[in-house]
Amino acid sequence: MMKKFKGTGVAVITPFKSDLSIDFASMGRIVEHLIAGGVNYIILLGTTGEASTLSSDEKGALISFTVEAVNGRVPIVLGMGGNNTSEIVSSIRESDLTGVDAILSVAPYYNKPCQKGLYQHFRQISMASPVPVILYNVPSRTCTNILPETCIKLAQDCENIIGIKECSGNFESLMKIIRDKPEDFMVMAGNDVDILPFAAAGGSGVISVLANAFPAECSEMVQQALKGNFKTARETQLQLLEMTELLFAEGNPGGIKAIMSNMGLCQNYLRLPLVPVSRSMQVRIVKAFENLKLKG
Repeated sequence: MMKKFKGTGVAVITPFKSDLSIDFASMGRIVEHLIAGGVNYIILLGTTGEASTLSSDEKGALISFTVEAVNGRVPIVLGMGGNNTSEIVSSIRESDLTGVDAILSVAPYYNKPCQKGLYQHFRQISMASPVPVILYNVPSRTCTNILPETCIKLAQDCENIIGIKECSGNFESLMKIIRDKPEDFMVMAGNDVDILPFAAAGGSGVISVLANAFPAECSEMVQQALKGNFKTARETQLQLLEMTELLFAEGNPGGIKAIMSNMGLCQNYLRLPLVPVSRSMQVRIVKAFENLKLKG
């Protein structure tokens, strides 16, 4: 299982047409772009995929299309999280997870549960899920932090909780998880800028936004970092640093869709309450992209 999800995962966007319906033709191009770039697995219906704006029918259609398009070439991870435990459990039990290799479940937001509540929440999800579960800790969005002790207890008590996407930005917490975790429990960087320190600390790779646009570069960088070739990995990370910064300057996935539309992979449409990046930011992104091409 560690081998299956080690390396570069991509939190893939959901492309839209001008009428804001899902652009399945673009989704097909993106899938081929990612697989050709050597990514290790694909994550659907995450924050970057604007999952909160999709209806149940749209989610089902997107999953079915992507499973068919991927055709078993790489694993697929499905975002299934929220702040109503019983609703998530029901959704898991009612969903057709054929072709889905794992689920990624974010810490409950808005409710601000204590650590005991977090433990019980994820334990219920674990018991309901027929596929492995990856925890997702992103306090900047949820106002809830899965502490290392809670993460470790879940890893020890729930056999199918196999890893955590860690976005707290707290490297002391990261080190505690890596020190105390079961041997086969994976710790993935959730921020593109954290790839090198996570790899140096013993992490398993990254769940990346940047890799939507640059799968080959990101995949190679992560592989080099996991091999301990930090000089080579650092060169790539520094080359991509400006682009990574611009990616989130006006919110995600606005930045990555701006890059990908410039590359001809999709159109630059988002669903409210999200909007495309400003014209000035679009100009900066295009300039940074052109500089990358000149370097590469």
